[in-house]
Amino acid sequence: MKRIGVMTSGGDSPGMNACVRAVVRTGLARGLEVYGIYRGYEGMIAGEIEPLQAHSVSNILQKGGTVLKTARSETFKTVEGRARAAEQLKKHGIEALVVIGGDGSFRGAMALEAEHGIRCMGCPGTIDNDLYGTDNTIGYDTAVNTVVQAVDKIRDTANSHDRLFIVEVMGRDAGFIALRSGIATGAEAVLIPETKTYIPELIDLLERGWQRNKSSAIVIVAEGDDAGGAYQVAEKVKEKFNRYDIRVTVLGHLQRGGSPSALDRILASRMGHGAVDALLAGRTSEMVGVVNHNITYTPFDKATKHHMEVSPYLLELVQVLSS
Repeated sequence: MKRIGVMTSGGDSPGMNACVRAVVRTGLARGLEVYGIYRGYEGMIAGEIEPLQAHSVSNILQKGGTVLKTARSETFKTVEGRARAAEQLKKHGIEALVVIGGDGSFRGAMALEAEHGIRCMGCPGTIDNDLYGTDNTIGYDTAVNTVVQAVDKIRDTANSHDRLFIVEVMGRDAGFIALRSGIATGAEAVLIPETKTYIPELIDLLERGWQRNKSSAIVIVAEGDDAGGAYQVAEKVKEKFNRYDIRVTVLGHLQRGGSPSALDRILASRMGHGAVDALLAGRTSEMVGVVNHNITYTPFDKATKHHMEVSPYLLELVQVLSS
């Protein structure tokens, strides 16, 4: 193997650039040529591919987003689209790929390898932390810290006005951001997709807080919670509970941006380095992870089908510490 490609795909996450940097510099150190593929699978199909040198990835470690850009690609979901993508890779002499992204990106890599024999290794770049086979995904720690900083500021104004703030965070299918940020900010309640939400229980909890002279309350809602997003939850609470002035804040894509934390920079660097060495060792169709501080490899089909489970201990911790 003499030439590899690196790409970022799906939603951006802080730390992707650190991973790109690690792939490029590890590849060059191992005597490989490394090509950057811009705008994910869509750019692959369009031939937006160019060689990268060590200086190409200088001064990107601390930057959020992805210098390689990213895009969704409906065309790549078709057999014809993947054939065009493979043709571009072969045209540039690229023999293997490092794909930095989430489960959709890895499913695309599996299809590309199955149909065209292009070996792929994956690095989990998603703020949701919902991939099996790693303790943390690239961007998760930064996203949680972004939420914590925002909620700390919201708490200041909530205390000043005797307000209940219902804060919506990302997590369409997974509540990891909501759960950990809820513990870190002392939220009165955390609503996540993995557990059933009962509005009467929520109202009872808020009422008990009011009776103890709490001057404010924070409820963190993952966007995929079964009771709805923050606005729907707020409407349901208003019908039965009017002790506090209720406000809603949706943090949205704020959580995706920003300079990656030290943890995410180190994690991404280890994963990018591990992905290149795995390809050189003959591995393929696996996701690089870090479990108990050790580099691990999980087959794509297992990483995408088996999601991380929410810790019952953390769920109990939210309830105990908010009471």
